[in-house]
Amino acid sequence: QVQLVESGGGLVQAGGSLRLSCAASGSIFSINSMGWYRQAPGKQRELVASVADTGTRNYADSVKGRFTIFRGNAKNTVYLQMNSLKPEDTAVYYCRAELNNFKSNMIYWGKGTLVTVSS
Repeated sequence: QVQLVESGGGLVQAGGSLRLSCAASGSIFSINSMGWYRQAPGKQRELVASVADTGTRNYADSVKGRFTIFRGNAKNTVYLQMNSLKPEDTAVYYCRAELNNFKSNMIYWGKGTLVTVSS
């Protein structure tokens, strides 16, 4: 069984910063990619940023230049450094991992962490 646990969400004023963390644990043989998605009230879940095991990073246009995704020294962790936050960044942020669990390649999601940016 695999679990993803996020932390680091909270309330911040516009222009502020937050760092989200996600740690994967359990039956993990290898991790192909990890990423962050977000879902605002009344909207669909969308990609924020992802990083592959090759190091290739992908960002949503709305966060380029403000957010940075990076893997930790422990390769089962991923972080999202969010700077210059805007009220429109308010959402529940979910960690996502594509990994091999010794049986097959699967996608796992965390339960989410709420980020609220006040104006």
